[in-house]
Amino acid sequence: MALIKCPECGREVSTEAKTCPGCGFPVAQQLPAATKAPPDELLAEVRPSWWTYFWLLLFFWLIIPWLIAWAKRSSTVLRVYRHRITLRRGLLSRDERELFMRDIRSVDVSQSLFSRLVGIGNLTIFTAATKDGAEFIQGIPHPQKIRDLIIAQRQNQ
Repeated sequence: MALIKCPECGREVSTEAKTCPGCGFPVAQQLPAATKAPPDELLAEVRPSWWTYFWLLLFFWLIIPWLIAWAKRSSTVLRVYRHRITLRRGLLSRDERELFMRDIRSVDVSQSLFSRLVGIGNLTIFTAATKDGAEFIQGIPHPQKIRDLIIAQRQNQ
């Protein structure tokens, strides 16, 4: 229940009253005109929620990193044989190196805390036969096992 002013006497009158208790003015007939809002007043502005576009936004932000990760993962292959190691890099253009076990001088493993938790690491193979002298492979799963395998093959030479 709201209170309005009587147009005749100025007293506060309930919107539910038919007439003013002070002067008897018919307030109920004047009420719809007094409470009517202007026709062009903005009451609400509604747009679709961002949740409507959730899958589009998620798709946009996640598909690009997945494609990049797939391309990078597919472009590097390390193969360990009995007498040699092959390292192939590249997706469209290829760079392939072959390292013989007798030329390997050392194998280093480096891991950060997160890498140790998920079981990956970086492998660096130092050789005497290449001009660079080192081959760096990033994100190898179980790098200690790969290092031990290469060292065992090197010692069997």
